[in-house]
Amino acid sequence: MKLDRKELARFLWMMAAALLIAGYLRYTIQGELLRFSKILLIGGGVVFVAALVVGFPYIVQYFSKRSSKLGTNTAILTLAVLAILVFLNFVGYRHHKRFDLTTEKLYTLSDQTKKIVGGLRNDVTLVHFAKLPDPALDDLMAEYVNLGPHVKYQAVDPEQKPDVAKQYGATHMGDLIAASGSRTERIEPGVRGQVGEEDVTTGLIKLTRDKSKMVCFLTGHGEKSVSDSSDAGYSSAKQGLKKESYTDKSVNLVADNGVPADCDVLVIPGPTQSFLQPEATMISKYLGEGGKVLIEADPETDPKLGDIFQAWNIKVGDNVVIDASGMGQLIGAGPAIPLVTTYGSSPITKGFTGGMTYFPLARTVSIADTSKTDPEAVELLKTSPRSFTTPNLKEKKITYNPKTDTLGPLSLAVEANRKAGDKTERLVVIGDSDFASNRAVNDYRNGDLFYNTINWLAQDENLISIRPKSPANRRVNMTTGQEAALHWLDLVFFPGAVILSGVYIWWKRR
Repeated sequence: MKLDRKELARFLWMMAAALLIAGYLRYTIQGELLRFSKILLIGGGVVFVAALVVGFPYIVQYFSKRSSKLGTNTAILTLAVLAILVFLNFVGYRHHKRFDLTTEKLYTLSDQTKKIVGGLRNDVTLVHFAKLPDPALDDLMAEYVNLGPHVKYQAVDPEQKPDVAKQYGATHMGDLIAASGSRTERIEPGVRGQVGEEDVTTGLIKLTRDKSKMVCFLTGHGEKSVSDSSDAGYSSAKQGLKKESYTDKSVNLVADNGVPADCDVLVIPGPTQSFLQPEATMISKYLGEGGKVLIEADPETDPKLGDIFQAWNIKVGDNVVIDASGMGQLIGAGPAIPLVTTYGSSPITKGFTGGMTYFPLARTVSIADTSKTDPEAVELLKTSPRSFTTPNLKEKKITYNPKTDTLGPLSLAVEANRKAGDKTERLVVIGDSDFASNRAVNDYRNGDLFYNTINWLAQDENLISIRPKSPANRRVNMTTGQEAALHWLDLVFFPGAVILSGVYIWWKRR
């Protein structure tokens, strides 16, 4: 059988298409470009060129027709649109960008996560052991991978690769393991049983820290307790410190004969009783030897630490701060709970701009003499201009008295540090301890203020940040009357209005 040129060209086109399709399908199924797949693709390309040469006169003849020209224009436009779409998808894939429209930016990685991942010096591999994919976790891991070159992620089926599970120490289906060098850390899921950003970042902190620092909470003077889970306790603060790889313990100056040597930070959370002079001397001695101390001094108490405050150029007011700006109504608070939106220039409050902290019953804490440069000091928290001081809360109606009271803005906290040879002494005094209690530490920037203060005192500046957010409670609470009104509107008024409108229109048009 003799083939003419046109039939030969058609045969070559079909052969080229078959070879190219076969090579592509083989490559897709096998997942890699093996030798035989290369032969098919190269052969298809050669036959395609041959078909062009043999069928060139017929191609020219075809495109000389008017109908062909119109069809060609349509095909070119279609291909151009497809090319643009492919290009946009390629750019979107290479330059991933999401827009988080939630108020708390719940789907945007926090500053703390960005800082921790950005500060990694060694490679960290995150491995999820599961039989089926977890799209939510995979998306979260993709965000971590995009933050820096030191984070890698892989999903492994432990039944197919038991050796990998053994290598990383995975023992349960669903385990997420972080590994760096010879060290591994199992990422514990959160309270809902799901691994979230806070859990992953906590695991990275534990994995990359060489030593767990000790935070000592003082007892013996009515201070708040880290074992107290009531609203006034500090058990939530303890859990927050644990997530950042701190250990804690309670200490008693008398029983321990001073501040224990293993205390990296000493916290005095709201003493209600006065310190004895020997105890105050012990705290001064600890500071003088390069110690780091946080003192939270509530109003209407006298801890008898005036010598320490004076030595550090800090003035703790014998007063209560009243906020008459009305901003407290935003969170259902009265004037005795000042809100702070203005912050001093300090690593502790970096990134707080636009954020809010609140202090249930606070006193002023300020720099005593601003002309002194030793120690270096910064006023951290400033109340609104409409705040003022009052001696106490005994009066039924509290108003500003220009003769005895001080008008805002008022300082509620001071950080100070000084060099002592090759050591650094650091002290932070805050005029309230309730801001870090269980009922307040997870609200707004309160927790960030407390944890950042510990980070700064412990000289862990790499941990100072804005932490992952939790969803805000957006439930609408209604009274019985409001519920009844909504019930009648939903079941009677709106359906009735629609029916009456329909009847009216029908009546007008009949």
